[in-house]
Amino acid sequence: MGVKSNAMYIAGIASVGLSFAAWLASNSAEKAGIDRADRWGIFIGEWAPTFFGMGIALRMEETRDEMRPTEQEMLHGTYAEGRMPSRAGV
Repeated sequence: MGVKSNAMYIAGIASVGLSFAAWLASNSAEKAGIDRADRWGIFIGEWAPTFFGMGIALRMEETRDEMRPTEQEMLHGTYAEGRMPSRAGV
């Protein structure tokens, strides 16, 4: 679908800010009390872990293809015994 992991990370960070804004708006605009404001803030705040989890899954998919050796590298013996080089920190 073309969605990148960075977009999910940005959405996660934005949902944290939106959670605070929703809590503040509900607390000041509605006369239902702080309980209702807390519910709005918590409801939107629960989106952040979902966005971050999707970002991690997309990042794994993005790096999976980068780590595979090409056929040319395998044919010319770039990789000893067909093993892939270490990609520590990726």
